[in-house]
This record gives sequence, C-alpha cells and structure tokens, in this order.
Amino acid sequence: MTYRVAFQMDPMEGVDIDADTSFALAEAAQARGYSLYSYGPDQLSYNAGRAEARARPMTVRREYGHHVSFGAEIVLDLARDIDVVGMRQDPPFDMGYITAAHILEMLAGQTLVCNDPKWVRSCPEKIVPLEFPDIIPDTLITRDKLAIDAFRAKHKDIILKPLYGNGGAGVFLIKADDSNYTSLLEMFFASSREPIIAQAFLKDVKNGDKRIILIDGVAAGAINRVPQKGETRSNMHVGGVAEPTRMSEADLAICARIGPMLKRRGQILVGIDVIGDKMTEINLTSPTGVQELKRFSGVDAAALSWDAIEKRLKA
Repeated sequence: MTYRVAFQMDPMEGVDIDADTSFALAEAAQARGYSLYSYGPDQLSYNAGRAEARARPMTVRREYGHHVSFGAEIVLDLARDIDVVGMRQDPPFDMGYITAAHILEMLAGQTLVCNDPKWVRSCPEKIVPLEFPDIIPDTLITRDKLAIDAFRAKHKDIILKPLYGNGGAGVFLIKADDSNYTSLLEMFFASSREPIIAQAFLKDVKNGDKRIILIDGVAAGAINRVPQKGETRSNMHVGGVAEPTRMSEADLAICARIGPMLKRRGQILVGIDVIGDKMTEINLTSPTGVQELKRFSGVDAAALSWDAIEKRLKA
C-alpha cells in the first residue's frame, strides 16, 4: 500500500547523508513506494480547525551534493492529505517545540504522528528517565543552589547541564575542587529561568556512552560513542566517535523496564543513552544513530520503524 508521509524536520538540504537518521527514514520510506513531503516547524499552522503545513513533495537519493530534490510548494491538510507525519525536527525543546506538538496532537485518530506528540511533549528527554530512579544515576533537578551544594558535597564530581538542551551543548563536569562551580551556576541561572540538572559523574563514561535504539518498545541494537581524549561528552555532535558494541545483560534489562512504557505511549523510534549500567537519557524527539547501527551490525532500524508504523496504520 502507498502511504503519504510528511517529515516535519530541519532542512533536508543540510543533512549528512552518511549519518542523518531522518534521511535514512525518508530513504527507506521512498523504497517502499511512499510519497514524501517535507516542511519545517515554521511552516506548520493551526487554521480554523485544521492542522496545515506549507510543504514540498520530496525525492531523496544517496548522492553527495544532490541528495534531495523538491516539487512545487503546496498547503497540506495534515488530517486529510497525509497518512503519517514524522515529527523529526531537532530540539531545543522550547515553547516552539511544545506548540508544534500541541498542533500535531490534534491529528489523533486521523493521521499517525511518530513519535506520538502528546507524549513527546510530556516526556522531555532528561525528565522521563526520572520514572525509573533505580536505573539512572543519582539526579537532582532544581534552581536551589543550596540543594546543588549538598548534592555536590555528597557526590564530589558531578555533571551539570541544561534541562532541555541537546547534542552535548552546555554539559560540564564539575570536579570536587573546581573553582568555576559558583560562576557556572550564575551563568546557568542568568541565561534561563529553568531549573538545571545535576547528576553523579559516572566514571564508566571513559569506556563510552551507548546509544541503544528501540523500535516500538523493543531493543533493536546499540552503538558505542567514545569521547575524545580530554573530553567527557561522547555525543557525536561534539566529536564523539561511534564504534560497534554489543548489548549487555544490564542493557537488555533496562530496555525491558522501559519498553512497555514506550510502546504504550506511541514512541516508535527511540534512542536511550547508557553509561555502564545506568540510563542517562531517553531521546524521543529526533533520536540519532540509525545509520551507524546499520553500518556496524546490519540492523536496519529505519526499515524496522516503517514495519512498526505499518502495523499501527493497519490496526
């Protein structure tokens, strides 16, 4: 069956075709004969009871410098003209992101949105892990400096990061004797009214930070992301190097714990981050790692995602 798929994403023109997960998803959908459209979150509108998008028909190809072409722009009624919306724009998870999720949530029962925007909106990537306190590092979320002082006194070395950041931006390792601690808190609090997140530093990060891909609540495979020398962040956006890995018993146990929740909440393609035996994030917005997983293991998470989507459409 031919489905009509609209990708709500950052510009396809600028993606790395060897690494971008949205490109892999579009490529896999096109191979199945689906019709593709693309638009950015700024082209999404609520208009007199309709969720609309000013979109362009899209064709992708694995050709460097010529990987995408577009047809003439049209206005889509996302409930009437589209079968699947892929909500794939990158964070920051700000009010613009939340508003887009609210608009797409109006499509419930008419057009399948992946991942389900109601739960994307309600499950920020650093907050939803708090539902599983026994499998995450000791974590504090607050703007109370005295609470952070006490947390630091207990754990000595801690990680501080923005609560709604992404890609490793603004992540700091604060050692027990770090004289920049107070200045760093002042910077965080001056730049935003949001709380920040503090976590106990996990020394196992020197061995890498696993990105595990789950499809409809089931573990598909994992890659390991190793930080550069002298760096604590392993995100590939900041120079982390991907390498093959296997899932441990601890990894599988974590996936078994969170998988039913992800499936129940309509989170079809999810990436979690695991250091040692602790989960640090659950990425629902636009998880990466699909192309690296296929390259290292042969597991095609993009194809598995469309298999899961088709099952939901038929149901």
